[in-house]
Amino acid sequence: MSMATTMLVIKPLFSPLIHHQSSRTARLHHHTIPTPLRRVPTHLPTSLASAAAAAAPPSAAESLVDDFDPELPIEEALTPPSSWYTDPSFLDLELDRIFYRGWQAVGCTDQVKSPQAFFTGRLGSVEFVVCRDDNGKIHAFHNVCRHHASLLASGSGKKSCFVCPYHGWTYALNGALLRATRIKGIRNFDEFGLIPLKVATWGPFVLLNFEKDVSPNQEVESDIAAKEWTGSCVDILGNSCIDPSLTYLCRREYTLECNWKVFCDNYLDGGYHVPYAHKGLASGLKLDSYSTTTHEKVSLQICEGGSTDNADDFDRLGVKALYAFIYPNFMINRYGPWMDTNLVLPLGPRKCRVIFDYFLKDSLEDDKIFVERSLQDSERVQIEDIVLCEGVQKGLESPAYCSGRYAPTVENAMYHFHGLLYRNLKG
Repeated sequence: MSMATTMLVIKPLFSPLIHHQSSRTARLHHHTIPTPLRRVPTHLPTSLASAAAAAAPPSAAESLVDDFDPELPIEEALTPPSSWYTDPSFLDLELDRIFYRGWQAVGCTDQVKSPQAFFTGRLGSVEFVVCRDDNGKIHAFHNVCRHHASLLASGSGKKSCFVCPYHGWTYALNGALLRATRIKGIRNFDEFGLIPLKVATWGPFVLLNFEKDVSPNQEVESDIAAKEWTGSCVDILGNSCIDPSLTYLCRREYTLECNWKVFCDNYLDGGYHVPYAHKGLASGLKLDSYSTTTHEKVSLQICEGGSTDNADDFDRLGVKALYAFIYPNFMINRYGPWMDTNLVLPLGPRKCRVIFDYFLKDSLEDDKIFVERSLQDSERVQIEDIVLCEGVQKGLESPAYCSGRYAPTVENAMYHFHGLLYRNLKG
């Protein structure tokens, strides 16, 4: 779950100076040097900070947001410009206005199934740790020692407490500081526990909220978090995906040389690419039955399963496949006896990590042949998608490409995704 140290992080005052495309009509020939990214000092009172933010001129990345027009109908709209997928400062803006606001999926409850279990992760510049204490309560904290900022924990496993590897400061699983070494003579020292994060679970999913207004009791009720995360789709997804007969099976991780949104776009094209890029998958689906609906933060793609040509009647897809996208970066795929989830984590402007977690009906868990063959089929699809996505990223970096168009009858979910991005990025 930990993320690469090459991640571009939000700088407090300035973002890197880069060339960006200055207008939609002359993007190939005219480039400007953006002005420094202005940040409102966090120590200002809220009213003054709001006024300062309103008065500040737009940053280079903010200017790029307006190169997309979400008000045009899909039949007339252009896709977002390539700068959304290539500009380093744009990722800073996305982290600030998309990923650090609202609920984000970060892992599975199976990772903190028992007391003293923990796992760590990174999103942008935020290092976090999720754990379950001896009383069975789940906690989440910034994974940073309060002494001199060392990371406390790494990977996953079980711990009775967190001991800083740098100077031995020790924290309980509820975040309280248990021991601070060699601080004789220190003054005005109290309440120096770990900084908490809001955490919730919904079915097998662990959710974090990185916003700063966290109360000491940071665990949020499941139903409240699920409603805020999925909106009006909470019942649809709950009935389809929160299935007690599913058991956690395994995890696969892939690092792609492409912007995180490229992977999301590929997922959201309404099955457009399936008959061309995934011929094996296409043979198990009735693609003419493909349908897409969009909701506040969720899009649902549904396709009927087709007959299999395999002599042994091997069929992992079942009679219907549901592909649910929860904005901004989480996918739930429900088909036959399987459910798999895809978490897309930005590692840089042209790199992302995709984490697949697989769940299976518990009655089939011991069918080794079925499990192995199903995972091989899934792996084949992922490798095919990696080739596609990395090819798209190279095309986005070419001076020959500015913006594309939508296929109106199939790419509704992608169009919906881009509109949500625009609205969040505009703040």
